[in-house]
Amino acid sequence: MSKAAIIGGGVIGGGWAARFLLNGWDVAVFDPDPQAERKIGEVLSNARRALPALYDRALPPEGRLTFHADMTEAVAGADWIQESVPETLALKHRILPTIQAAASPDAVIGSSTSGFKPSELNGPGTRAIVAHPFNPVYLLPLVELVGDPATCARAAEILRGIGMYPLIVRKEIDAHIADRLLEAIWREALWLVKDGIATTEEIDESIRMGFGIRWAQMGLFETYRIAGGEAGMAHFMAQFGPALSWPWTRLMDVPEFNDELVDLIADQSDAQSGHLSIRELERLRDDNVVGMIRALKRTSSGAGGVVCAHEERLAAPSERDGLPITAMRQVPVSWTDYNSHMNETHYLEAASQATDRFMEMIGADAAYIASGRSYFTVENHIRYLDEVHAGDRLTITTQVLAGQGKRLHLFHRLWRGDDTLAATVETMLLHTDLSTRRTSEPDAAVSERLAGWVASHAGRAADGAGRFVGQPAGM
Repeated sequence: MSKAAIIGGGVIGGGWAARFLLNGWDVAVFDPDPQAERKIGEVLSNARRALPALYDRALPPEGRLTFHADMTEAVAGADWIQESVPETLALKHRILPTIQAAASPDAVIGSSTSGFKPSELNGPGTRAIVAHPFNPVYLLPLVELVGDPATCARAAEILRGIGMYPLIVRKEIDAHIADRLLEAIWREALWLVKDGIATTEEIDESIRMGFGIRWAQMGLFETYRIAGGEAGMAHFMAQFGPALSWPWTRLMDVPEFNDELVDLIADQSDAQSGHLSIRELERLRDDNVVGMIRALKRTSSGAGGVVCAHEERLAAPSERDGLPITAMRQVPVSWTDYNSHMNETHYLEAASQATDRFMEMIGADAAYIASGRSYFTVENHIRYLDEVHAGDRLTITTQVLAGQGKRLHLFHRLWRGDDTLAATVETMLLHTDLSTRRTSEPDAAVSERLAGWVASHAGRAADGAGRFVGQPAGM
């Protein structure tokens, strides 16, 4: 079992703890704040609700979370140590040597700093790298890595293993990459508010109703390449490049940071969203982020591509009760309805994922489909036996009822938690030639694999199979 030590349990440290813990790592936390355990517990509550909802496979079993009054004790034996103390260089200079002295020789020591460079962080004998994440750490994949190339390469592989996207910064620079871009927008936004041109809410609307959505899936340069039309980026640069010399921006000129500006910004922000608590805003943010990243998963774009890659690494038990497990996942909030339990359509969606997995198991996988052959669903029958709620873990087993010739007859059982049968889905499929869109015989390799499953499941009971709507049990 791998171990992470989190030094500093604020918003960022708590997010790191959640990211590691929910990916199966043991996590040791050191933070002298007497409220640290409560605060991290609240972050974890949100993370448990949100992170698994990104995935169509189950995350590993949670690691063990411990809190320590002694930093040396927390760090001992850790494979990854993340320093997330307040952004004060003098404090980091006090903390990092203590971490270094207690750390294993091969442990990665990362600092969550958004502004300091490794050359500023490290004194004699310390070897921290910058590992700068983005809030919420348990959902957003980006981590900027700066420092020793070999350490950064090793750190990058660890981070991919917990579903993050490591971006190794080529050269040391103040504020790294992403925060430099954010700072430019932040400065311009402060002027727009100070000069009475826009309120905080109007600026936020301009981002979330327009370019923020584009940036979420394509970033800056790819978005502008499309804006150049068929001529591409060269045309865009020729058309809009001269604007760079126009006096549009005040990026080099910062408004005076005084009480008047602080009060102006704070008052507008309170009017904008003060009716919601911070925890309510966090949950709203998390639900929106999950929805957008899940949408990006369909095309493996942006952050959705990171989740797809991580999902491929996630292992699951192979069988239950002698039947193959074809899906194991957590139910996302988006699958629930006004009755606060899983909507009926998503029982079928979950079963369809199990069908797809079984097709892969018999060789009717993506390559087979690309060759022009597949199975088409022609009939389903669902029995709803118990409620399923957001956050519940679904485990689906698949039984083969028949598999001769063109027909594939499956019986899925949807288990809630460990032992509650929540539904069964009976599915009939026909093998199809995609070029003619007509039924056809599967190839010999698929037929052979399928015959093996038919034989192994022969004679097994399948309570509820063979019924249809309106036919009482026992008739």
